[in-house]
Amino acid sequence: MEFNKIKYIERKTGEIKIEKVPGEKYLKFLYYNPLGELPLNLVVKKKFLTDYYGKQMDKKESTKKIPSFIKEADINIEEAKKTIDQFTSFNDFFYRELKDGARSIDFDENVLTSPADGKILVFENLEKEKELFIKGDKFTLKEFFQDSELAKKYEGGVFLIVRLAPIDYHRFHFPCDGKIGASKLINGDYFSVSTHAIKKNFRIFCENKREFSILQTKNFGDIAMFEVGATMVGGIKQSYTPDSFVKKGEEKGYFYFGGSTCILVFEKDKIKIDKDLIENTKNGIETKVYMGEKIGVAFN
Repeated sequence: MEFNKIKYIERKTGEIKIEKVPGEKYLKFLYYNPLGELPLNLVVKKKFLTDYYGKQMDKKESTKKIPSFIKEADINIEEAKKTIDQFTSFNDFFYRELKDGARSIDFDENVLTSPADGKILVFENLEKEKELFIKGDKFTLKEFFQDSELAKKYEGGVFLIVRLAPIDYHRFHFPCDGKIGASKLINGDYFSVSTHAIKKNFRIFCENKREFSILQTKNFGDIAMFEVGATMVGGIKQSYTPDSFVKKGEEKGYFYFGGSTCILVFEKDKIKIDKDLIENTKNGIETKVYMGEKIGVAFN
């Protein structure tokens, strides 16, 4: 497969943009060069490398990386609660909290909102999809959930991916009101979840470490909320209280350093995703959305 720069649609403006990808030349080597397969499988996908780098990002001296990262990624640091000199490590900056009101949340009870800032791909039914991102890959819900009963429950439903790039805000939130269950860990590898990687192997979502919990809702059925780890993601922190009632927009947790992914899986006939997100996916391009932004409505 030919290597191309990652293009996406900025939903607010309709503009097609090129993503700034830290370490893109290494991703090109690992996923598009036959010589990259050996280090990818022997080292890069392994937990020890991600753990090591995550610990480096917890050290005080890692704060030196913050100013250049902000400049290169063009991050609006004015949205953050802390100023640059208040961060205690790069990780502290990476999973920074935003000021109240930094994101607008659509509180209509029939509206589903994005759980995070990121770029969306959405598949209305994985079993029938033959589009760019999953063509030729043997991806099954049974393998993804590691649970045959849950796989059957969500058969024929919507599979929605929100990919967080390293430059994005890295806290994730609840997309609607509901009762949230405990988080279940599924151990796995640490492949990159960059578009460069998933175009080559959609099965990464079955192979990477991930956690999921079920959000029981009034209007959208039981939503399976997944958080997927990736190369250099030092960890996934769940900050919510299990078996509690949560409100739309409340924080669920956050990712430590690295790119990562939130995935929402819906039961059949419970959600109608906005048409532009579906059409963009069919055209092989992601759509940039922000936490709290409308991405669908309840199926009536």
